[in-house]
Amino acid sequence: MPHSGEFAVRAGTAIAGLGAVTALLNRITLRQLHGGGTTVTEAVTVCVPARDEADRLPGLIADLRAQQGIPHLRVLILDDDSTDDTYGAALKAVGTDERFTVQRNDIAPAPGWTGKNAACARLAELATVEGAPGALVFLDADVRLTPGALGAAVVELRRAQASSLCAWPRQRAETTAERLVQPLLCWSWASTLPLVLGNRSLRPSTAVACGQFLVFDAADYRALGGHAVVADRITEDLAITRALRRSGRRTVLVAGGRLAETRMYRDARELEQGYSRWLWTAYGGPAGSLAVAGFLALGYWVPPLAALAGRGRTRRLGLLGYTAAVTGRLLARSTESGGGLTRADALAALAHPAAIAAYLRLSAKSHLAHHSGALSWKDRALTGIR
Repeated sequence: MPHSGEFAVRAGTAIAGLGAVTALLNRITLRQLHGGGTTVTEAVTVCVPARDEADRLPGLIADLRAQQGIPHLRVLILDDDSTDDTYGAALKAVGTDERFTVQRNDIAPAPGWTGKNAACARLAELATVEGAPGALVFLDADVRLTPGALGAAVVELRRAQASSLCAWPRQRAETTAERLVQPLLCWSWASTLPLVLGNRSLRPSTAVACGQFLVFDAADYRALGGHAVVADRITEDLAITRALRRSGRRTVLVAGGRLAETRMYRDARELEQGYSRWLWTAYGGPAGSLAVAGFLALGYWVPPLAALAGRGRTRRLGLLGYTAAVTGRLLARSTESGGGLTRADALAALAHPAAIAAYLRLSAKSHLAHHSGALSWKDRALTGIR
């Protein structure tokens, strides 16, 4: 009978192995967004909330101006009370393109609203005034698109007969901290949830979404109540997707990395601030976060420790578990990018135990900051939110 230490290694290896199998299933079955040159005949309105994005917004505007196959495209940009010259940068990048409207908001969000949700709601109101588009697209200012990205996403929304579609973009990572942590976003669902089942389900618990690139059927978005139903949510992307499912509407996720990418955070400081503002919401509270921490430690710390310090069968089990963890991470990264892997991806995957440690540190910091009321983002205090 195995002793308790070997039992822990077996359990951890089983967790890592199951994660790798799930990641392989998603790599094989998850639909990849392809630019196919199809013309979208319906009206499409893109909404871009932008706060302090003067340096990144012009790149997105250039990509939007280059979109193909959408003759009825409108783009609405809201400078959300920026402290830099986001408004001027947007106007300069738009030039004389009449498909674009740039507006400025200099009013703080109302009580019970996060800044982004208030901005998205305002943009959706403008979209309705301008003609009630058939498809409504929300993009973050740091997203970059190939010329066929929008058309492909709208076509996929209609093919899936869904109310919303998340085109998960490739997460660019350039600094060591980014390379270590950013791929965990995709890995967290790619190694735990078979999307071949999750995309067919109406269960809110199996929903996956990323607010960087979200496409809605405009009528269903309005019928739900839009961003007003998630006004006080930090993770509004997941919250609105779950709300759609609770209302009986289908939502889907596809891998959009071949056509869309983003660099969410540009250094360790931004990354730490960004994750700290929302990780406390991830698992329903401190108890849920502690349970997940234990699960991650068992699956992704115990096997590599056994591979280093164990002997005989215990060491072989640990090496098997560590190999499964690295494999699962590489498969998730390949799913996200829609193709090959880089040397940096491989090195980051080998450091997966360190990535888990960084993630758990960020989770603990997020809970502490929330408990003390110290959460903020882009010079706005995050109070009265959930």
